[in-house]
Amino acid sequence: MDKQTITFVTGNSNKLKEVVAILQKGESIPSESGSVVGDYKIVNKSLDLQEVQGSVDEVTISKARAAADIIKGPVLVEDTCLVFKSFNGLPGPYIKWFEKKLGLQGVIDMLFKFEDKSAQAISTFGYCEGPGKEVKLFQGVTEGTIVDKPRGPTDFGWDSIFQPVGFTETYAQMDKKIKNSISHRYRALDKFSNFLTN
Repeated sequence: MDKQTITFVTGNSNKLKEVVAILQKGESIPSESGSVVGDYKIVNKSLDLQEVQGSVDEVTISKARAAADIIKGPVLVEDTCLVFKSFNGLPGPYIKWFEKKLGLQGVIDMLFKFEDKSAQAISTFGYCEGPGKEVKLFQGVTEGTIVDKPRGPTDFGWDSIFQPVGFTETYAQMDKKIKNSISHRYRALDKFSNFLTN
Protein backbone atom coordinates (compact mmCIF):
# COMPACT_ATOMS: atom_id res chain seq x y z
CA MET A 1 0.00 0.00 0.00
CA ASP A 2 1.35 3.45 -0.94
CA LYS A 3 2.10 5.71 1.97
CA GLN A 4 0.29 9.03 2.14
CA THR A 5 2.56 11.92 1.24
CA ILE A 6 2.80 15.04 3.41
CA THR A 7 4.67 17.99 1.93
CA PHE A 8 6.72 19.88 4.50
CA VAL A 9 7.03 23.41 3.19
CA THR A 10 10.61 24.57 3.67
CA GLY A 11 13.64 25.44 1.63
CA ASN A 12 15.86 25.23 4.73
CA SER A 13 17.86 21.98 4.54
CA ASN A 14 18.90 22.21 8.23
CA LYS A 15 15.27 22.51 9.32
CA LEU A 16 14.26 19.59 7.08
CA LYS A 17 16.99 17.34 8.53
CA GLU A 18 15.99 18.26 12.07
CA VAL A 19 12.27 17.67 11.48
CA VAL A 20 12.88 14.27 9.84
CA ALA A 21 15.33 13.24 12.59
CA ILE A 22 12.81 14.16 15.30
CA LEU A 23 9.89 12.41 13.58
CA GLN A 24 12.00 9.29 12.94
CA LYS A 25 13.36 9.50 16.50
CA GLY A 26 17.02 9.50 15.47
CA GLU A 27 19.61 10.77 13.03
CA SER A 28 18.27 10.83 9.51
CA ILE A 29 19.24 12.35 6.21
CA PRO A 30 16.21 13.22 4.07
CA SER A 31 16.32 11.56 0.64
CA GLU A 32 15.27 12.97 -2.73
CA SER A 33 12.24 10.68 -2.75
CA GLY A 34 11.15 11.61 0.77
CA SER A 35 11.51 10.18 4.26
CA VAL A 36 9.19 7.54 5.69
CA VAL A 37 7.61 8.30 9.05
CA GLY A 38 5.18 5.58 10.10
CA ASP A 39 2.41 5.34 7.51
CA TYR A 40 3.46 8.61 5.87
CA LYS A 41 6.12 9.84 3.51
CA ILE A 42 7.50 13.32 4.20
CA VAL A 43 8.72 15.27 1.18
CA ASN A 44 9.73 18.90 1.13
CA LYS A 45 9.08 21.79 -1.19
CA SER A 46 10.15 25.40 -1.03
CA LEU A 47 7.21 27.73 -1.64
CA ASP A 48 7.21 31.52 -1.62
CA LEU A 49 4.24 32.10 0.70
CA GLN A 50 3.01 35.52 1.69
CA GLU A 51 3.52 36.09 5.41
CA VAL A 52 0.60 37.90 6.97
CA GLN A 53 1.08 40.03 10.05
CA GLY A 54 -0.57 38.80 13.21
CA SER A 55 -0.17 36.30 16.03
CA VAL A 56 1.88 33.16 15.48
CA ASP A 57 -1.34 31.13 15.19
CA GLU A 58 -2.72 33.48 12.51
CA VAL A 59 0.56 33.44 10.58
CA THR A 60 0.78 29.63 10.68
CA ILE A 61 -2.85 29.07 9.69
CA SER A 62 -2.50 31.49 6.76
CA LYS A 63 0.68 29.75 5.53
CA ALA A 64 -0.86 26.27 5.84
CA ARG A 65 -4.00 27.25 3.91
CA ALA A 66 -1.97 28.90 1.15
CA ALA A 67 0.38 25.91 0.88
CA ALA A 68 -2.51 23.41 0.74
CA ASP A 69 -4.08 25.42 -2.09
CA ILE A 70 -0.83 25.23 -4.08
CA ILE A 71 0.09 21.59 -3.30
CA LYS A 72 -3.52 20.32 -3.56
CA GLY A 73 -2.87 17.85 -0.76
CA PRO A 74 -1.60 17.42 2.80
CA VAL A 75 0.95 20.02 3.93
CA LEU A 76 2.95 20.80 7.03
CA VAL A 77 4.27 24.31 7.69
CA GLU A 78 6.17 25.72 10.63
CA ASP A 79 6.49 29.14 12.14
CA THR A 80 9.19 29.68 14.72
CA CYS A 81 9.21 32.48 17.29
CA LEU A 82 11.71 33.84 19.75
CA VAL A 83 9.91 35.75 22.48
CA PHE A 84 11.65 38.06 24.95
CA LYS A 85 9.88 38.41 28.31
CA SER A 86 11.17 41.99 28.59
CA PHE A 87 9.55 42.81 25.23
CA ASN A 88 6.10 41.41 26.13
CA GLY A 89 6.13 38.78 23.36
CA LEU A 90 8.27 40.46 20.73
CA PRO A 91 10.06 39.88 18.40
CA GLY A 92 7.91 36.73 18.19
CA PRO A 93 7.17 35.59 14.62
CA TYR A 94 9.25 38.49 13.26
CA ILE A 95 12.55 37.23 14.72
CA LYS A 96 13.95 36.22 11.33
CA TRP A 97 13.54 39.79 10.05
CA PHE A 98 15.26 41.21 13.13
CA GLU A 99 18.07 38.68 12.72
CA LYS A 100 18.39 39.45 9.01
CA LYS A 101 18.59 43.22 9.52
CA LEU A 102 20.53 43.39 12.82
CA GLY A 103 22.56 40.17 12.91
CA LEU A 104 22.71 37.89 15.93
CA GLN A 105 24.75 40.30 18.07
CA GLY A 106 22.29 43.06 17.17
CA VAL A 107 19.41 40.90 18.43
CA ILE A 108 21.33 40.30 21.68
CA ASP A 109 22.04 44.03 22.01
CA MET A 110 18.31 44.79 21.88
CA LEU A 111 18.20 43.49 25.48
CA PHE A 112 21.23 45.54 26.60
CA LYS A 113 19.31 47.79 29.03
CA PHE A 114 17.03 45.04 30.33
CA GLU A 115 17.97 42.96 33.36
CA ASP A 116 15.60 40.15 32.38
CA LYS A 117 17.15 38.17 29.49
CA SER A 118 14.64 35.31 29.69
CA ALA A 119 13.07 34.09 26.45
CA GLN A 120 10.84 31.43 24.99
CA ALA A 121 11.55 29.46 21.85
CA ILE A 122 8.19 28.62 20.27
CA SER A 123 7.54 26.30 17.35
CA THR A 124 4.08 26.14 15.80
CA PHE A 125 3.35 23.55 13.11
CA GLY A 126 0.25 23.81 10.98
CA TYR A 127 -1.11 20.70 9.26
CA CYS A 128 -3.75 20.94 6.54
CA GLU A 129 -5.07 17.93 4.61
CA GLY A 130 -5.83 19.95 1.49
CA PRO A 131 -7.63 22.97 0.02
CA GLY A 132 -10.51 24.16 2.20
CA LYS A 133 -9.66 21.81 5.06
CA GLU A 134 -9.23 22.86 8.69
CA VAL A 135 -5.70 23.72 9.83
CA LYS A 136 -4.61 21.85 12.94
CA LEU A 137 -1.94 23.49 15.10
CA PHE A 138 0.77 21.80 17.19
CA GLN A 139 2.85 24.06 19.42
CA GLY A 140 5.94 23.48 21.51
CA VAL A 141 7.66 25.88 23.91
CA THR A 142 11.12 25.75 25.48
CA GLU A 143 12.10 28.24 28.18
CA GLY A 144 15.56 29.76 28.10
CA THR A 145 17.70 32.89 28.16
CA ILE A 146 19.48 35.03 25.61
CA VAL A 147 23.26 34.81 26.06
CA ASP A 148 25.61 37.82 25.91
CA LYS A 149 27.30 36.77 22.64
CA PRO A 150 26.73 34.02 20.02
CA ARG A 151 28.14 30.65 21.08
CA GLY A 152 28.56 27.74 18.67
CA PRO A 153 27.91 27.59 14.91
CA THR A 154 25.85 30.53 13.61
CA ASP A 155 24.42 28.81 10.52
CA PHE A 156 21.01 27.84 11.91
CA GLY A 157 18.91 30.86 12.79
CA TRP A 158 19.24 32.07 16.37
CA ASP A 159 20.37 28.73 17.88
CA SER A 160 23.70 30.26 18.97
CA ILE A 161 22.08 32.91 21.20
CA PHE A 162 19.40 30.79 22.94
CA GLN A 163 20.34 28.75 26.03
CA PRO A 164 17.57 26.43 27.29
CA VAL A 165 16.80 26.38 31.01
CA GLY A 166 18.76 23.65 32.80
CA PHE A 167 21.65 23.67 30.30
CA THR A 168 24.95 25.54 30.06
CA GLU A 169 25.11 25.31 26.26
CA THR A 170 23.19 27.15 23.56
CA TYR A 171 21.15 25.14 21.08
CA ALA A 172 24.03 25.57 18.59
CA GLN A 173 26.58 24.06 21.02
CA MET A 174 24.45 21.06 21.92
CA ASP A 175 24.76 17.56 20.51
CA LYS A 176 21.95 17.33 17.93
CA LYS A 177 20.38 14.32 19.66
CA ILE A 178 20.13 16.24 22.94
CA LYS A 179 18.74 19.36 21.27
CA ASN A 180 16.22 17.23 19.35
CA SER A 181 14.96 15.74 22.61
CA ILE A 182 14.23 19.06 24.41
CA SER A 183 13.73 21.73 21.75
CA HIS A 184 10.57 23.71 21.00
CA ARG A 185 10.49 21.95 17.61
CA TYR A 186 10.67 18.53 19.28
CA ARG A 187 7.81 19.40 21.65
CA ALA A 188 5.59 20.52 18.76
CA LEU A 189 6.47 17.56 16.52
CA ASP A 190 5.84 15.12 19.37
CA LYS A 191 2.23 16.37 19.43
CA PHE A 192 2.03 16.16 15.62
CA SER A 193 3.43 12.62 15.62
CA ASN A 194 0.86 11.53 18.21
CA PHE A 195 -1.86 13.06 16.03
CA LEU A 196 -0.67 11.09 12.98
CA THR A 197 -0.56 7.77 14.83
CA ASN A 198 -3.97 8.13 16.56
